[in-house]
Amino acid sequence: MPAQVLIRPAADDHRHAFRVAAGLFVPGLALLAAGRPDLIIYAVFGSFTGMYGRAESDRLRIVHQAQAGAVLLSGVSAGVVLAGAHAPAWVLVVTVAGCASLWSLLADRLGLRPAGPFFGIFALGATATVPAGRVAPWAAISICAATALFCLLVSLVSALRSREPASRRQVERGPGALVHAARYAVAVSAAGAVGLLLGIDHANWAMASAAVPLAVVGVRDRWAPGIGGIVHRGIHRVLGTFAGLAITAVVLLPDPPGAALAVIVMALLFPTELFMARHYGLALGFFTPLIMLMTDLAAPADPLTMLRDRAVDTLIGVTAGIAAAVVIRRRAGAGPRRR
Repeated sequence: MPAQVLIRPAADDHRHAFRVAAGLFVPGLALLAAGRPDLIIYAVFGSFTGMYGRAESDRLRIVHQAQAGAVLLSGVSAGVVLAGAHAPAWVLVVTVAGCASLWSLLADRLGLRPAGPFFGIFALGATATVPAGRVAPWAAISICAATALFCLLVSLVSALRSREPASRRQVERGPGALVHAARYAVAVSAAGAVGLLLGIDHANWAMASAAVPLAVVGVRDRWAPGIGGIVHRGIHRVLGTFAGLAITAVVLLPDPPGAALAVIVMALLFPTELFMARHYGLALGFFTPLIMLMTDLAAPADPLTMLRDRAVDTLIGVTAGIAAAVVIRRRAGAGPRRR
């Protein structure tokens, strides 16, 4: 018989969101004290470590967060290297597509939740667009690593207080995981290529958006994905992103100081995670300005141009993700092998 995953009900959203927000709050304050709010982008990606394992036992959550932290750190490291090498845009697209496929396989193999390679490829693409020379590569990577470790410490302290029993987990294997990885590779490649052809500078947003609809393909339907659920997720992505862009405009157009933007970024992480499991579109209303503000701190740009590009990127990415799910399918009778 397959092993069962023992999880607790997702009724503790506030506690989980507080853990995630705490993981960014302390490193963020340290950067503010150092006078470098522009570097908060590296801390934010490290803090995404705390998002993993929301509904899992404390012990399993720590294991999965350590594994997810390694993925996030590798994404930031690759992005920093590409930025330092002044890599052309097509190299970024190829790199992100390859990593999307690899991290999809890894996430399926490890049973990571949130599922898929979204956060890893987002970290890679966003940090690759930060102008070289703003910070030493080792410093950027260290900020991400230190934040990820701090998130693990927060989870460890929580685990010591609750002392929940250990969990067992289900492990998937089989050709279906390869099919799913191929969907990510095709969707991300197509989104990145179209973004570049249209002259959009930050194609990483399109590539990250392409991964979002595919993340809803679950354990039971991955070999014949339910298109309805994928389209629904894509709609949430578009509407939530557009709402978040409107909020971003309200914040950015008055041209507030960098320290104020960094504080807003830290504050937005709590509601983002609070609503992520229950209403993805609403969560994106907070997540989008968080990402936009930290990106503007790291690489300032004309707000209206940036907002326009992000809107177009989102439409490109979601369309590519849905198309990949429709085109690349596997017969419904094939299933995973479990151990």
